[in-house]
This record gives sequence, structure tokens and C-alpha cells, in this order.
Amino acid sequence: MALSKLERRQRIKYRIRKVIFGTASKPRLSVFRSNKEIYAQLVDDNAGVTLAAVSSRDKGIEATGSKSDVAKSVGIAIAEKAKSVGVENVSFDRNGFLYHGRVKALADAAREAGLKF
Repeated sequence: MALSKLERRQRIKYRIRKVIFGTASKPRLSVFRSNKEIYAQLVDDNAGVTLAAVSSRDKGIEATGSKSDVAKSVGIAIAEKAKSVGVENVSFDRNGFLYHGRVKALADAAREAGLKF
């Protein structure tokens, strides 16, 4: 029997997390996408803390336009927060989602805003 969509994503997520690990100097940029919103956070896995977090629900994020436009503004905002914390290099964790659409828009906007991954 075929896997459900959630089970498939969970397997991919475990496969990715075996390799990607965030440190204080190079935290993990974790992305979560729901049907309406998109969330991004910088995680230091050694200490188990979140260094910075941004979502499309925040007041500073422009929520007009398409979902991809909102993802771009979240990508720019997480890059600005990362710079304010003193982080320039990150490892990208797509969290089991395909690198396509909103996840790709967020990643490209974060790269353009100055993050390196």
C-alpha cells in the first residue's frame, strides 16, 4: 500500500535531518509550510535553541499578493533577523517539502538578502 502524503514527508524529513545539523556559527534554517502560512526559523541544534523566527503571521510581513510573494517577504525578513543575530551562513532544511514553489521562493529571497547556504 502506498504511503500517505504525511508519511512520505516524514520519511523524507528524517532522511534530511540525518545529514543537516545546525550549530551556533552555522544554524539550520528550518522551513514549515502550511496551507495558508509559511514559517522559517534559525535553530542551533547543539544548544537546542531557536536563534530567530519569522512567519507570515507576523505584523511586519506584507500579506498581500500571492502565497509566493508572502514567502519572499518571509525570506527577506529571516535574512535580516539572521544578520542582526550575527549569522551569515546557514544550512537549509526544507523539512520534507519539495524544493519548489513557496519553499524555493523563500530560499531565493533569503539568498538575495544576504544569507549564504
